[in-house]
Amino acid sequence: MAPSSAGLVAGLTATALATIGFLGYQAAASAPSGPAGAAAGAAPPERLREKPRGPLDPPHASGSGTRVVYDRSERRIWLLAGGRKVLRTFEVMPSTVHPPPGTYTVTSRSGQVTGSDGVAIEHVVRFANVGDVVIGFSAAVNGALTKPDLSKKTGGIRMMRADGDSMWRFATIDTKVVVVR
Repeated sequence: MAPSSAGLVAGLTATALATIGFLGYQAAASAPSGPAGAAAGAAPPERLREKPRGPLDPPHASGSGTRVVYDRSERRIWLLAGGRKVLRTFEVMPSTVHPPPGTYTVTSRSGQVTGSDGVAIEHVVRFANVGDVVIGFSAAVNGALTKPDLSKKTGGIRMMRADGDSMWRFATIDTKVVVVR
């Protein structure tokens, strides 16, 4: 390299380093003092929120212990052993009368009966009453998972037959049922 080229490269390098240093100083001077998005006096981020819920995880506020969790808004049931260990989860078709959110217990069961809508059902697991309507889980013997007739007051929360079999084996008398949303 010629002596004049070496001086030019050194000058450009010095200018570049000075510019980078100045921009770094400006960025540091304008940055917030805490973590991104944290307000003064806010709790540390790890205490702000529970672990995000996956699409098939039970709702966070669904109690503890062995239980059936029924999320009305998601039209989904979880069969849980202990804390949050999911044995099975499945979608259901709600009835026209809904149980309010809360904790219930299984009060009665029937192997096969005719539902309040006139459909032959099996593996009926009852857990609540809303007025004069009995609320329970069941599966239609014909395997259909149809929408309820909105002109009738019914309390059957329907599921597919395989899911009904699992519910029948799991939800014995006095099993806890937690209804959310």
